[in-house]
Amino acid sequence: MAINKPFPLKLSGAGLGLRRDFADLVLDGLNEPIDFFEVAPENWMKMGGRFEWLFAQIAERHTITTHGLSLSIGSPDPLDIHFIKEVKTFLDRYKIELYSEHLSFCSANGHMYDLMPIPFTEDAASYVAERVKLVQDILERPLVLENVSYYTALTTEISEIEFINSVLAESGALLLLDVNNVYVNSINHRYDARAFIDAMPTEKIVYGHIAGHYNEAEDLIVDTHGADVIAEVWQLLAYAYQQHGIFPTLLERDFNIPSLPDLCQEVHQIKQAQVTAEQSEQINVII
Repeated sequence: MAINKPFPLKLSGAGLGLRRDFADLVLDGLNEPIDFFEVAPENWMKMGGRFEWLFAQIAERHTITTHGLSLSIGSPDPLDIHFIKEVKTFLDRYKIELYSEHLSFCSANGHMYDLMPIPFTEDAASYVAERVKLVQDILERPLVLENVSYYTALTTEISEIEFINSVLAESGALLLLDVNNVYVNSINHRYDARAFIDAMPTEKIVYGHIAGHYNEAEDLIVDTHGADVIAEVWQLLAYAYQQHGIFPTLLERDFNIPSLPDLCQEVHQIKQAQVTAEQSEQINVII
């Protein structure tokens, strides 16, 4: 059955994706502005030896959340129940509360090595919602779904907003609001990014993502997570805080990765955006 009751969350502040490259630095305490780390379970749950020890030490000292890569929640293929049970074992072992995944699919008679958009139809939304309920039953946790970037919509009988809200409402799943994906899609598909943010359900948002991208052309942006966050995306994050309250937010960086101190500077910018939003809220209350 769907998990509808509130789930106790420890996430707060600003986070960063944990990479094996700088795991030692994290263990040494060189991560001052980072309040939580995010990992892909696939990259860590079968690790042994020193990396397994490193992760155990970091998980004991820091808050960890997860963002999966291969659940393929919208796939026509059956769910990989064995894999989901492995994820649950990993979450339980390290006392991780949240498992997030992409509202997309990456397999259809084989792995596709990309995140494909699910057709925006009511039937597809109901299909995905039923699969989400099964995942939640196995995990004994709510599934957190991320709005994804996409470049060609497969079918659009309903809007992307209606599709996301329908899946969340029917399944009891929660939302990872990726602000950069909203911005990327708003350029590529020519819609109002702020209107999209407005339409997301506040009570479902548990945390957010922010990232950089690549400008392929004036009307085509590629979501690479390989550059610094641009001013327009920072502004959209501030707007999301204004509309939904301040939610934990994580910096994604998967390519052209700078040093940990440089990454920490952008994480610090998230914290500054949260402080500014909080001050603005206080001023509005006084007024």
